Amino acid sequence: MNVGFITLGCKVNIYEANALEEMLQKEGYNIVDVSSNCDIFIINTCSVTNTADQKSRQMVSKCHKLNPKAIVCVLGCYIQTSKNVDIDADIVLGNGNKENLIPMLAKVIEERKKLVDIIDIMQKKDYDNLLVSTYDHSRAFVKIEDGCNQFCAYCIIPYARGPIRSKKADIVIKEINDIVNNGFNEVVLSGIHTGKYNDNGTKLSDLIERILKETKLKRLRLSSIEINEIDDKLLDLLASSSVLANHFHLPLQSGSDKILKLMNRPYDKLYFKNKVDKIRAIRPNISLTTDVIVGFPYESDELYNESKDFIKEINFSYLHVFPYSKRNNTKASLMTQINGNIKKSRASDLNKLSLELQKEYYKNNLNKIEEVLFERREGDFLIGHTSNFILVKVKTSNNYIKEIKKVKLENLENNIVEAILVE
Repeated sequence: MNVGFITLGCKVNIYEANALEEMLQKEGYNIVDVSSNCDIFIINTCSVTNTADQKSRQMVSKCHKLNPKAIVCVLGCYIQTSKNVDIDADIVLGNGNKENLIPMLAKVIEERKKLVDIIDIMQKKDYDNLLVSTYDHSRAFVKIEDGCNQFCAYCIIPYARGPIRSKKADIVIKEINDIVNNGFNEVVLSGIHTGKYNDNGTKLSDLIERILKETKLKRLRLSSIEINEIDDKLLDLLASSSVLANHFHLPLQSGSDKILKLMNRPYDKLYFKNKVDKIRAIRPNISLTTDVIVGFPYESDELYNESKDFIKEINFSYLHVFPYSKRNNTKASLMTQINGNIKKSRASDLNKLSLELQKEYYKNNLNKIEEVLFERREGDFLIGHTSNFILVKVKTSNNYIKEIKKVKLENLENNIVEAILVE
């Protein structure tokens, strides 16, 4: 039977979908592009915002239109946070036990009766060992952690993913060694709250130290880490190993202390700035990217401008900007809400700032020698990212996909840097 996957949301969702694809292939299913030829649709949903919920519902409708006779399976975060919503699907499966999809699918094929499996994710204790052994892209994402205990005032994800659980360190090391043996040069460690990784006392910095010592990986990147979770050991590793990418994604969310407190974020501006200063003392040219929420309850014009000024002070190289999205059952949903047009205006303003910051960072790196992991070909050009996450294109007929090569950054054109090979 032909199975088409639709995966929404974060890198963790993508990792889990890839693991399910492999499991289905071993059972004899064919993984194909989503089309009317699919006998089975599997939709791995997201619920981080109201827009994500809407997209999840739209994908269900799309699949029914593509093939009304197909089996539709809806999984993941939207299901977990919308337990009382009637989903028009043959299989409805939450988080924490996605491996149950395989036997559920076999039963639905045989009996064609709707099956629902949504556990109490808040009681989940064990890490599910969904594993990926093959990768379609040039870099490999390795999920090392699931769940979150932070309960930021705006965020529904702890209710979708449950408490923190971590993959065994030995399994992570084996997984990365297998990835290296399969020809990959870059791994991105990912999770819902990656910085809280803890395998019986082995913390994230300990795990990274083991990866650096026990694998031959050429580049290791973190998908995201909170500023307060960068400990002294991680800073020491940043100073001593060029394998660690010259890039941190540090979610700020707001540059206003008042808003940060309302958000239940675990730092203030002074703490954030001091830690950034420590990072830049070690790697002066490191790329620091971030997430910012605009239009959070009580964010006045004055507080928004304070936040914008702090973003400029930190001098991020890129911003992921999100208008605040009210999520039921979160603390912020009970606060006084801000007009939607104001949120849109502020998001537009910060997106313009993001382009300016990115352009300035790219310009400051021209004429430098950097190592690029080539990811894809577009016509005469190979496209990839440097260690400090600058998007680069190189004109060459050589096939260097998945390889890391030294280049000289020469010219900025339309948010991409033209470079030439130097080796």
